[in-house]
Amino acid sequence: MTKKSLREGFTTGSAAAAGAKAGILYLAGQGPVREVDIPLPVGGRLTIPISEAAANGNGYSVTVVKDAGDDPDVTNKAGIKSIVHLLPEGDHGHIVICGGKGVGKVTRPGLPVPVGESAINPVPRQQIRESVLEGLKATGLKSAVSVTIEVENGEKIAKKTLNPRLGILGGISILGTRGTVKPFSNKAYKDTITMSMDVARAAGLSTIALSTGGKSERFLKERRPDLPETAFIQVADFFSFSLKEAVKKGFSDILYSCFFGKLVKMAQGYPYTHARKSRIDFGKLSGWCLSMGMKREKARAITTANTARETLSIIKEEVQRDKIIHYVMAKAISSACGFAGAGPDITYYLFDFGGDLLTKKPCIKYT
Repeated sequence: MTKKSLREGFTTGSAAAAGAKAGILYLAGQGPVREVDIPLPVGGRLTIPISEAAANGNGYSVTVVKDAGDDPDVTNKAGIKSIVHLLPEGDHGHIVICGGKGVGKVTRPGLPVPVGESAINPVPRQQIRESVLEGLKATGLKSAVSVTIEVENGEKIAKKTLNPRLGILGGISILGTRGTVKPFSNKAYKDTITMSMDVARAAGLSTIALSTGGKSERFLKERRPDLPETAFIQVADFFSFSLKEAVKKGFSDILYSCFFGKLVKMAQGYPYTHARKSRIDFGKLSGWCLSMGMKREKARAITTANTARETLSIIKEEVQRDKIIHYVMAKAISSACGFAGAGPDITYYLFDFGGDLLTKKPCIKYT
């Protein structure tokens, strides 16, 4: 069977740029506009359909429906509205870009946009600017231009993103470094990890609290109420990447919260712990258990287990349970230090699914 290729979509930045260019065409009397061709930040071009347009005072309001393709993006189907006006004063080609309703405001330092400005990132700003300039050139209009970006239900959508935690309030961000959305791409998640670390550093933090997901993060927060919200970052399966980024950003104290399955994968040296890319070697885990004193019959049960959760239930019944768990954790820390280097202190917190702390490896510098 031929594998079906996944459909690419386009970013909120491309949606805003398309609406802005269409707005110029409408102002020049070239409507109705069904679609527009815009430049992409990485080169090349993209044709984007226009959903609707309406006069807005002496300007035009143009809506593009964000299409994320086959990527599970919370902004998919969001209405991105570009409100375009020709300014009575200002040099030709001068373009003022700002955010309106549904676009967040930056309230914390460390992000690509200064505090107090609308959360429209630099690359989308440039893409919007280039698209407007193309519209001016195509129509022959000579004017300065204002573009206000709004997002329908943007404040509601933003609650499903990390924006509130990053200090972006009141709506979503207008993003996109390449202009298109690659389905299930890891790049966007990595960018979020990096951006979150920038915010933590800008807040003066030297400790970063990494977790593999929401549940492990919640359990770590309960153990470390002394740390502010900005210290906590969900890094999912990006084990190696998040450690290297933390070191690059200058964090001297790294906390890592996880469950047993991820711990075993880290112990076995996987830089990326997603199930698609890494599988637990239950035979190797069984050998570790044997070396720590587990009886062969139980160790065989580890070998034939289906999940890490099942192996943990077997291990927890053993007299040597703490010895085995500490051994696996030591292996994981060894892997972590291989990625992070000798600089930072690394502390692991291992929880069971009920939130009980199975063990914590104290901060020690490993060389």
